Amino acid sequence: MTHDAALSPRRTRPGRPEPKPGILDITPYKPGKSSVEGVADPVKLSSNENILGCSPAAKAAYIAAADRLNLYPDGRANGLRAAVADRFGFEPERLAFGDGTDELLHLICQTFLEPGDNIVMGEFGFGAYSIGARACQGEVRHAKEPGYRISVDEMLKAVDDRTRLMFITQPGNPTGTYLTEAEIRALHAGLPGHVALVLDEAYAEFADAPDFGDGFELARGAANVIVTRTFSKIHGLAALRVGWAYCPEPIADAVDRIRAPFNTSIAGQEAAIAALADTEFQRRSADLVQRGRAYLAEELRRAGLEVTPSQANFVLIGFPGTPGRTAAEAEAYLARSGYILRGVANYGLANHLRMTIGLEAHNRAVAALLAEFMRGA
Repeated sequence: MTHDAALSPRRTRPGRPEPKPGILDITPYKPGKSSVEGVADPVKLSSNENILGCSPAAKAAYIAAADRLNLYPDGRANGLRAAVADRFGFEPERLAFGDGTDELLHLICQTFLEPGDNIVMGEFGFGAYSIGARACQGEVRHAKEPGYRISVDEMLKAVDDRTRLMFITQPGNPTGTYLTEAEIRALHAGLPGHVALVLDEAYAEFADAPDFGDGFELARGAANVIVTRTFSKIHGLAALRVGWAYCPEPIADAVDRIRAPFNTSIAGQEAAIAALADTEFQRRSADLVQRGRAYLAEELRRAGLEVTPSQANFVLIGFPGTPGRTAAEAEAYLARSGYILRGVANYGLANHLRMTIGLEAHNRAVAALLAEFMRGA
């Protein structure tokens, strides 16, 4: 377990506003690369986007919304609220909506954290959690992830009286690993009541392990469980930034009080409603990912690479780290051939690359290129 160093003291300069302590200590989030110098139209497999695009119905709804660009959206997203509640059997008043899950994560931090409070997350956890906490002058505590998996014991060891939030990505990013339903319940049972357990399920729709469970039933009966989902991944609406959370009504009410008045757009809301109804597109997206990650795991291991078992729409690939066989060299080798993967050294995984599952042709090409790379071609 590692804890943040003390926040830097307030900087003062005559005649110039200065950010509050901690803001300039935050490392900005870096998205996956989308271009390669000298390569036209590379295949982007760096940002966990849906390679199939989005539902045709969602695209049609987005285009139809163009006639109302002069209007403000429904601030409470009531149409989308009703659609999500109907799909999952939820109480509408327990839903909160955001400009992507990212905004909801920041709003949750703003709702619960005072200076000196802390959050607990895994050592390879999604960077948005720590950014949100540090912006509130909170401390970030990282719990070890042996075998690239969240450890219930390690997470609970990091909790103290000033812990307010615990973040779990289910399945994890960038690892793709997950907690079983029994492990999630054990983790929740070990938490003090003043700690909110946030289950970030951005990739949950891609999971097919028999013991994988979402957090909805746990959240329904607990006063301190929040589950977040997004329309960016399986629905393919990353550009429209629509996320939602299912949580106890008092938490939903508190988050709703501090969100921006119109934080989701008309086009985003209506495309999301249409996407939610297109279960066939969701099935095709999940099937493609599940087939592709099984294929890649087998082929890349055969090439001598380590592949962490994944339940998400990507795989984490480990490299030997010896000269000529490093992740950075592999990333450059693939880029020259027109395939962009994600280096994850910023997550403490310098000898790994993360690869979004692509179309069958993409997966086969990357597997062949990495086999050549490992042979020293």
